Amino acid sequence: MKRIELAAFVAIVIAPAAAAQENIAAKETPTPVVVSQNAQLLTGDTWRDGNKLYRLYGVQSCLRGTAATDSNGHKVDCGNLSLAHLAALFSTATVTCQPIGYAIDKATFVVCAADLDGNTIDVGTALISTGYAFAAMNTKGQAVSTNYLVAEINAKMERDGLWAMRFQHPVQLLLK
Repeated sequence: MKRIELAAFVAIVIAPAAAAQENIAAKETPTPVVVSQNAQLLTGDTWRDGNKLYRLYGVQSCLRGTAATDSNGHKVDCGNLSLAHLAALFSTATVTCQPIGYAIDKATFVVCAADLDGNTIDVGTALISTGYAFAAMNTKGQAVSTNYLVAEINAKMERDGLWAMRFQHPVQLLLK
C-alpha cells in the first residue's frame, strides 16, 4: 500500500502539471504560491487568497448543503466536513501550490504540497485518502487523475472519513 501511495504522490504532482501546462500562457512562468493564513476557505477544494481564487486540481470536495448521515442517524453538512479537513490541513502545515491552469470561473487550478513535520505530502491525496474529498471527474465521468481515483477507492474500501457515513457522492450530483 505504501508503494501505491508513493507512486500516486509522484504521478499526482508531476503528471497533472505537465498535462495542464498548456493552459498557462507560454511566456508566463508560473510561480509557486504559499497559502497565507488569511486565505478564505470557500469549500473543501476552493479558497480565495487576497483577490485570487484557487481550486485544487483533480479534487472534488463534498458539496456544501448536502447531508452525510452517520451510523446513529445523525445528519451533518457533508460540504462542511470537507471544508473542515482542508482548514485543518492549512492551519497545521505550510502549504505551497503550483498553478497549472485556469477554470471556467477564472479560478487558478493548483497542485499543492504541505510541509508537515518535515514531510511533504500532496494536499489532494491527503484529503482524498482520508475520505474527506473525492477524485474529480470530467464531463464523460472519467477521473481527472487516476491516482486520485486510486486514493478514493482505497478510502472507500477502508471506510475512512465520509465513507463511514451515508451521503450522495458529489461527482454523481455534479454530472446529473
